Amino acid sequence: MEKRDQDLIDLLIKENEILEKYVQAHQHYEKQLQEYDKHPYLSTEEGLERKRIQKLKLAGRDKIEQILAEHRRTQEKLVQGRVS
Repeated sequence: MEKRDQDLIDLLIKENEILEKYVQAHQHYEKQLQEYDKHPYLSTEEGLERKRIQKLKLAGRDKIEQILAEHRRTQEKLVQGRVS
């Protein structure tokens, strides 16, 4: 994640419970994937579970990106409103 995004997350997470939920889930999935990555071989079931977790992590990241983009659009409109 880019530093700019992480800085914004750190700022917004205090006031946005939904963002906090997605960030926590993203971190949880990352830890699970790291555990799978420690194994030199995964069973078929483990491989499928790893793929499922990857998809959940990606979906969560998409939601985080949407929240950040919406915040940036809102901030941009506020700034443009002040300039006009």
